[in-house]
Amino acid sequence: MNETWIILGATSSMARAYARKVSETGAAVILAGRNTKELAALATDCEIRGARSAKAAKLDVRDEKTFGAIIKDAIKEEGTINVACFVGSMPDQSEIDDDPSLIDGVVTDSFTGPAKFLQTIAPELEARDGGTVVGVGSVAGDRGRVGNYVYGAAKAGFHTYLSGLRNRLTRSGGHVVTVKPGFVDTAMTWGIEGMFLVAKPEDIADEIHKAVKKKRNTIYTPFFWRYIMLIIRSIPEPIFKKMSI
Repeated sequence: MNETWIILGATSSMARAYARKVSETGAAVILAGRNTKELAALATDCEIRGARSAKAAKLDVRDEKTFGAIIKDAIKEEGTINVACFVGSMPDQSEIDDDPSLIDGVVTDSFTGPAKFLQTIAPELEARDGGTVVGVGSVAGDRGRVGNYVYGAAKAGFHTYLSGLRNRLTRSGGHVVTVKPGFVDTAMTWGIEGMFLVAKPEDIADEIHKAVKKKRNTIYTPFFWRYIMLIIRSIPEPIFKKMSI
């Protein structure tokens, strides 16, 4: 079956790795993001790796006017339309503490922007047997922690949205995979203190690809983060609020 993957935030490290992965299956890819020069180079790379076609598309999740052209390009392709969302922003919590206006950008980039895109394209996915949506959240969304609670709150909201969308698309044969990465070697995490067991983007892409094929609902990646977060969620609040994690 012909597949088209729309990759939102395609210049991020994880998105690049995933775009290359699906290109090797012969899928068409629409690479959406802000840096069109980098996207064009990635499109060439994807075509070399076997993509049926590869296009660069301008996307700003803070500007809904950029959604239409991407969706129109996808509709032109035959077969199933799939979407993988890798967008998000994570300023240091201390920056947000100093300037609360930054909250708007974090929430838009990490939750409401991609949610609006998915909500807009959902009817088209349903018309083509549902398709697959990959929503990249974060382990940060599992519990509010002093170091990044604004980003965590945005991702928690996105997780809930993806759960509801999964329920909706299931009715037309589609599926939604919620991905909760731990520490990954990306530009977003560069220079953050206290990082451990940092995963490679290529390994995360492999795990996502497997989860899509198996129609998993939610995955932690690398897998051991499921157990780390189980412990963190289980810490009683009187103790947790005294911890700096």
